[in-house]
Amino acid sequence: MSARARAALAGGPPAPAPIDRRVARQCPSGAHDALVRLRRAEGQVRGIERMIEAGQPCSAVVVQIAAATRALQEVTIRLLCERVRQCRSGAGPGPADDDAVDEVARSLRLVVRR
Repeated sequence: MSARARAALAGGPPAPAPIDRRVARQCPSGAHDALVRLRRAEGQVRGIERMIEAGQPCSAVVVQIAAATRALQEVTIRLLCERVRQCRSGAGPGPADDDAVDEVARSLRLVVRR
């Protein structure tokens, strides 16, 4: 029995669906990584829901919300960096290009996390 079916029978929220292998093959590696990270963030949010339902202290809930927010921000940054790599001009990938993308990522992290 799948995790989704067990959760449904137990009355809890369903577990995230696994990433379809056909979709994974069609996605570039960065997109597949983003899907995996989004599934983890979905699990974090479900955990936050359970914490609130169980009456956990506000400070513990807020810490988990901040962690989920950072996880989603990181997905955003990684997707944007992947897009920059795809759109960059030049003959081919090289260390200078990677350094430029890394710099964009550092700048985005400064802005997004404020």
